[in-house]
Amino acid sequence: MTVIRSAREDEIPAVGALVSHSFNDLAANAYLVPPLSDRERVMADFFTLYTEHAYSYGRVDVIDHEDGGLAATAVWFDRANELPEPPRYAERLRELAGEHLERFDALDEVFDKNHPHEEHWHLAFLAVRPSEQGRGLGGALMRHTHEKLVAEGLAAYLEATNENNVRLYQRHGYTPMTPFEIYLPDGTPFYRMWRAV
Repeated sequence: MTVIRSAREDEIPAVGALVSHSFNDLAANAYLVPPLSDRERVMADFFTLYTEHAYSYGRVDVIDHEDGGLAATAVWFDRANELPEPPRYAERLRELAGEHLERFDALDEVFDKNHPHEEHWHLAFLAVRPSEQGRGLGGALMRHTHEKLVAEGLAAYLEATNENNVRLYQRHGYTPMTPFEIYLPDGTPFYRMWRAV
Protein backbone atom coordinates (compact mmCIF):
# COMPACT_ATOMS: atom_id res chain seq x y z
CA MET A 1 0.00 0.00 0.00
CA THR A 2 1.27 3.46 -0.94
CA VAL A 3 1.53 5.77 2.07
CA ILE A 4 1.18 9.48 1.33
CA ARG A 5 2.11 11.98 3.99
CA SER A 6 2.70 15.70 4.35
CA ALA A 7 6.31 16.76 3.97
CA ARG A 8 8.07 18.12 7.02
CA GLU A 9 9.54 21.60 6.83
CA ASP A 10 13.07 20.22 7.12
CA GLU A 11 12.42 18.04 4.03
CA ILE A 12 11.72 20.97 1.70
CA PRO A 13 15.26 21.01 0.20
CA ALA A 14 15.00 17.25 -0.40
CA VAL A 15 11.69 17.80 -2.20
CA GLY A 16 13.30 20.50 -4.38
CA ALA A 17 16.18 18.16 -5.18
CA LEU A 18 13.79 15.33 -6.08
CA VAL A 19 11.83 17.57 -8.45
CA SER A 20 15.05 18.79 -10.07
CA HIS A 21 16.41 15.27 -10.50
CA SER A 22 13.12 13.97 -11.90
CA PHE A 23 12.73 16.92 -14.31
CA ASN A 24 16.39 17.08 -15.40
CA ASP A 25 15.71 15.87 -18.95
CA LEU A 26 12.77 18.20 -19.62
CA ALA A 27 13.12 20.71 -22.44
CA ALA A 28 12.00 23.53 -20.13
CA ASN A 29 14.85 22.83 -17.70
CA ALA A 30 17.33 22.74 -20.57
CA TYR A 31 16.05 26.15 -21.67
CA LEU A 32 16.27 27.63 -18.17
CA VAL A 33 19.78 26.33 -17.42
CA PRO A 34 21.53 25.27 -20.65
CA PRO A 35 24.78 23.94 -19.07
CA LEU A 36 24.06 20.40 -17.95
CA SER A 37 26.79 20.70 -15.32
CA ASP A 38 24.82 23.46 -13.51
CA ARG A 39 21.25 22.48 -14.31
CA GLU A 40 20.31 20.10 -11.50
CA ARG A 41 21.82 22.31 -8.78
CA VAL A 42 20.25 25.57 -9.99
CA MET A 43 16.88 23.96 -10.61
CA ALA A 44 16.92 22.30 -7.17
CA ASP A 45 17.29 25.75 -5.60
CA PHE A 46 14.45 27.07 -7.80
CA PHE A 47 12.10 24.21 -6.97
CA THR A 48 13.01 24.49 -3.28
CA LEU A 49 12.07 28.17 -3.30
CA TYR A 50 8.61 27.33 -4.65
CA THR A 51 8.16 24.27 -2.44
CA GLU A 52 8.94 26.38 0.60
CA HIS A 53 6.17 28.78 -0.45
CA ALA A 54 3.71 25.94 -1.12
CA TYR A 55 4.42 24.60 2.35
CA SER A 56 2.85 27.81 3.70
CA TYR A 57 0.24 28.45 0.99
CA GLY A 58 -0.82 25.02 -0.23
CA ARG A 59 0.40 21.51 0.44
CA VAL A 60 3.46 19.38 -0.14
CA ASP A 61 2.80 15.64 -0.16
CA VAL A 62 5.46 12.94 -0.36
CA ILE A 63 5.86 9.19 -0.66
CA ASP A 64 8.87 7.68 1.07
CA HIS A 65 11.39 5.46 -0.66
CA GLU A 66 12.67 2.31 1.00
CA ASP A 67 16.21 3.75 0.96
CA GLY A 68 15.16 6.46 3.42
CA GLY A 69 14.83 9.21 0.81
CA LEU A 70 11.77 10.35 -1.13
CA ALA A 71 10.20 8.40 -3.99
CA ALA A 72 7.67 10.98 -5.17
CA THR A 73 6.13 14.35 -4.37
CA ALA A 74 3.24 16.62 -5.31
CA VAL A 75 3.55 20.36 -4.69
CA TRP A 76 0.27 22.31 -4.72
CA PHE A 77 -0.69 25.96 -4.33
CA ASP A 78 -4.04 27.07 -2.95
CA ARG A 79 -5.29 29.54 -5.56
CA ALA A 80 -8.78 29.64 -4.03
CA ASN A 81 -7.34 32.11 -1.55
CA GLU A 82 -4.97 35.03 -1.92
CA LEU A 83 -1.47 33.87 -2.83
CA PRO A 84 1.29 36.40 -2.18
CA GLU A 85 4.62 36.30 -3.96
CA PRO A 86 7.32 34.29 -2.17
CA PRO A 87 9.27 36.44 0.32
CA ARG A 88 12.20 38.29 -1.29
CA TYR A 89 11.32 36.52 -4.53
CA ALA A 90 13.15 38.81 -6.97
CA GLU A 91 16.28 38.86 -4.83
CA ARG A 92 16.33 35.11 -4.24
CA LEU A 93 15.64 34.34 -7.90
CA ARG A 94 18.49 36.62 -8.94
CA GLU A 95 20.83 34.83 -6.51
CA LEU A 96 19.97 31.31 -7.63
CA ALA A 97 19.56 31.97 -11.37
CA GLY A 98 22.70 34.07 -11.82
CA GLU A 99 23.51 34.45 -15.50
CA HIS A 100 20.28 32.61 -16.41
CA LEU A 101 17.97 35.17 -14.74
CA GLU A 102 16.51 36.45 -18.01
CA ARG A 103 15.31 32.95 -18.83
CA PHE A 104 13.61 32.52 -15.45
CA ASP A 105 11.97 35.93 -15.87
CA ALA A 106 10.64 34.75 -19.25
CA LEU A 107 9.18 31.64 -17.58
CA ASP A 108 7.47 33.77 -14.93
CA GLU A 109 6.05 36.07 -17.59
CA VAL A 110 4.58 33.18 -19.62
CA PHE A 111 3.04 31.56 -16.55
CA ASP A 112 1.69 34.80 -15.05
CA LYS A 113 0.11 35.88 -18.33
CA ASN A 114 -1.65 32.54 -18.85
CA HIS A 115 -2.71 31.55 -15.33
CA PRO A 116 -6.49 31.17 -14.91
CA HIS A 117 -8.31 33.58 -12.59
CA GLU A 118 -10.99 31.20 -11.30
CA GLU A 119 -10.60 29.74 -7.82
CA HIS A 120 -8.60 26.50 -7.97
CA TRP A 121 -5.63 24.57 -6.65
CA HIS A 122 -2.51 24.60 -8.81
CA LEU A 123 -0.46 21.43 -9.16
CA ALA A 124 2.90 23.11 -9.60
CA PHE A 125 5.13 20.00 -9.53
CA LEU A 126 4.40 16.29 -9.68
CA ALA A 127 7.69 14.41 -9.54
CA VAL A 128 8.58 10.74 -9.23
CA ARG A 129 12.14 9.47 -8.84
CA PRO A 130 13.10 8.07 -12.25
CA SER A 131 13.68 4.56 -10.87
CA GLU A 132 10.15 4.56 -9.42
CA GLN A 133 8.26 5.84 -12.46
CA GLY A 134 5.51 3.69 -13.94
CA ARG A 135 4.37 2.36 -10.55
CA GLY A 136 1.36 4.66 -10.13
CA LEU A 137 2.89 6.94 -7.49
CA GLY A 138 2.05 10.14 -9.37
CA GLY A 139 -1.54 9.02 -9.82
CA ALA A 140 -1.83 8.15 -6.13
CA LEU A 141 -0.58 11.61 -5.17
CA MET A 142 -3.09 13.29 -7.47
CA ARG A 143 -6.03 11.22 -6.23
CA HIS A 144 -5.06 12.07 -2.64
CA THR A 145 -5.60 15.80 -3.24
CA HIS A 146 -8.38 15.47 -5.84
CA GLU A 147 -10.57 13.77 -3.23
CA LYS A 148 -10.22 16.78 -0.94
CA LEU A 149 -10.82 19.24 -3.79
CA VAL A 150 -13.97 17.44 -4.91
CA ALA A 151 -15.28 17.49 -1.34
CA GLU A 152 -14.65 21.24 -1.22
CA GLY A 153 -16.00 21.93 -4.72
CA LEU A 154 -12.69 23.20 -6.08
CA ALA A 155 -11.11 22.82 -9.50
CA ALA A 156 -7.46 22.06 -10.24
CA TYR A 157 -5.01 23.46 -12.80
CA LEU A 158 -1.58 22.50 -14.09
CA GLU A 159 0.91 23.12 -16.88
CA ALA A 160 1.99 19.80 -18.36
CA THR A 161 5.52 19.62 -19.76
CA ASN A 162 5.12 17.12 -22.60
CA GLU A 163 2.56 15.03 -24.46
CA ASN A 164 3.18 11.92 -22.33
CA ASN A 165 2.27 13.93 -19.24
CA VAL A 166 -0.79 15.32 -21.01
CA ARG A 167 -2.07 11.77 -21.46
CA LEU A 168 -1.37 10.98 -17.79
CA TYR A 169 -3.28 14.02 -16.62
CA GLN A 170 -6.19 13.30 -18.97
CA ARG A 171 -6.57 9.92 -17.28
CA HIS A 172 -7.03 11.83 -14.01
CA GLY A 173 -9.75 14.15 -15.26
CA TYR A 174 -7.79 17.09 -16.67
CA THR A 175 -8.82 18.56 -20.01
CA PRO A 176 -7.03 20.99 -22.37
CA MET A 177 -7.72 24.69 -21.93
CA THR A 178 -7.76 27.47 -24.51
CA PRO A 179 -5.08 28.35 -25.29
CA PHE A 180 -3.72 24.87 -24.71
CA GLU A 181 -0.08 25.42 -25.65
CA ILE A 182 1.96 28.28 -24.22
CA TYR A 183 5.59 28.80 -25.18
CA LEU A 184 8.93 29.80 -23.77
CA PRO A 185 10.95 32.15 -26.01
CA ASP A 186 12.80 29.22 -27.63
CA GLY A 187 9.51 27.52 -28.58
CA THR A 188 9.43 25.00 -25.72
CA PRO A 189 5.74 24.35 -24.98
CA PHE A 190 3.74 23.90 -21.82
CA TYR A 191 0.20 22.52 -21.96
CA ARG A 192 -2.51 24.18 -19.86
CA MET A 193 -4.98 21.74 -18.31
CA TRP A 194 -8.00 22.09 -16.04
CA ARG A 195 -9.83 19.64 -13.82
CA ALA A 196 -13.36 20.89 -13.33
CA VAL A 197 -15.29 20.58 -10.08
